[in-house]
Amino acid sequence: MEIRSDLAPQVVPLSWLLGTWRGVGVGGYPTIEGFRFAQELTFSELPGKPFVHHLSRSWLLDDEGTEVRPLAQETGYWRPEADGSIEVLLAHPTGFVEIWLGSADGPKVELSTDAVARTATAKDYSAGHRLYGLVDGNLLWAFDMAAVGEPLQPHLSATLKRV
Repeated sequence: MEIRSDLAPQVVPLSWLLGTWRGVGVGGYPTIEGFRFAQELTFSELPGKPFVHHLSRSWLLDDEGTEVRPLAQETGYWRPEADGSIEVLLAHPTGFVEIWLGSADGPKVELSTDAVARTATAKDYSAGHRLYGLVDGNLLWAFDMAAVGEPLQPHLSATLKRV
């Protein structure tokens, strides 16, 4: 991948993420039935700024792979630092916001929640861990979650292709 000269220096290590990715994944948790979902994840640079905008949307899939209804949506900003560390701020319409801390190491990003704030009506969600990686040109990611009295454990994973 060619390094773009117009990117803020802090964004260059994340340049492999920039663009829109689409694909399918699976979800599950001890308190819910397993499911399949479609996802669109977009990472876009803010020209002249050392930030990356994050927008993720997902849809429940039926057994035939048809989108049944919208699932989760999240939006926020990745704030990479020159030393490879990353701060991520994400907001969800279901009533919670997260601050993630982590690092980039080549085509791999690992993040853990530093803080989760919820409204009174949001689900009981207390911590998360995310892993993003570029594997054979695909974006693979996984999300472990601690919620509703359950400890941190696998919740979602997906394989996305650049579109």
